[in-house]
Amino acid sequence: MRNAAYFLAFIVVILVAAPVKIQAKSISKKKFTIVIDPGHGGHDPGAMYQRIKEKNIVLNLAIKLGRYIDQEMPDAAVIYTRNSDVFIPLHKRAEKAISSKADLFLSIHANSCASPSVSGTETFVLGMHRTKENLEVAKKENAVILIEDDYSTRYQGFDPNSSESYIIFDLVQEEYFAQSLSAAALVQNQFKNQARRTDRGVKQAGFLVLRETSTPSILIEVGYLSNKQEAAYLNSEKGQSELAKAICQAVKTYKTNYEQKSDIALVPLVENETAIGKAMNPDQPTSKPEKHQSNKQTSTSAKAPPQALYYAVQIAVTHQKLALRPDNFKGLENIHIQHANGLYKYYYCKETDWAQIEVRKNEARKAYKDAFITAFFDGKQISLDQARKLTER
Repeated sequence: MRNAAYFLAFIVVILVAAPVKIQAKSISKKKFTIVIDPGHGGHDPGAMYQRIKEKNIVLNLAIKLGRYIDQEMPDAAVIYTRNSDVFIPLHKRAEKAISSKADLFLSIHANSCASPSVSGTETFVLGMHRTKENLEVAKKENAVILIEDDYSTRYQGFDPNSSESYIIFDLVQEEYFAQSLSAAALVQNQFKNQARRTDRGVKQAGFLVLRETSTPSILIEVGYLSNKQEAAYLNSEKGQSELAKAICQAVKTYKTNYEQKSDIALVPLVENETAIGKAMNPDQPTSKPEKHQSNKQTSTSAKAPPQALYYAVQIAVTHQKLALRPDNFKGLENIHIQHANGLYKYYYCKETDWAQIEVRKNEARKAYKDAFITAFFDGKQISLDQARKLTER
């Protein structure tokens, strides 16, 4: 009887404990992760004014920012690309964002220019420079690769001092553009209204450190060391604290917006198939597949008929219209274009079958690693979720 009682007690414990364990597992959630990247470091001092060095300013500011985030957002995780005076190659900084699956990447810098009267903050998102001034800022920050080992091979012949090298940034994926733009605007708003700094605006330029992060990313120029008064402000405890608090508040607002829209996805067009997950259920297609004799003989050369649902692979976005030649798109053929809101969007192939567009996506990613699937109905772009519902009719 005693053994039977022990056995029954053991079963009761198992039955009571098991649901608790399952419930705990089901509510586990990845923390919102912010990677803070203090620019330069080690033998790379960055911009300088007398004895004031950019590398020290941005490191101190970054650590203060991390502490404020820990206080204001205890449910967020902060990761630094460096937390001491060491040199970190640009590609290693981007790898940190990728390996940590960051939700936001903040690269912090201080600026300088020939005119000592220039001052103020500006925040950059990745893109093609629209002015010579933006290009010069990107050139200065990208020049750090020249002191990295084997930079020519690692960055595929990119020359930070050559204007021609920056053409590649006009063919940039827009998957994270809207989120990056939103974060940048929030930072500049806080700098202007809370820290009372001169607002030089949100800008685009070709920063290598932003190019490879695969997450919403911004580069913040917190002021000009070439301006005597601003250099003193940046080097002060007061200045660094005010700027760090301003960035922290911007990140907090961005995080709140992110969480409120977590079920909608913050991708500008929402059509990235990873945001939809299993919704398309490609193993059980409901639309009738087209027959293809070969990979080259697809529906891509002809326009989809009116009222037709089709898929395409978005590969790039530019501000200027490019001729639809293979040499403009890394050898890819069957490119078509859509123009909206001042942007030219380039797509690879048109398919009515989900399995076939998956093949096209894999082909496109050999040249454009962030290429993603989009859907169109009656000539207008729709979400993949809408496309799924249309096929279920």
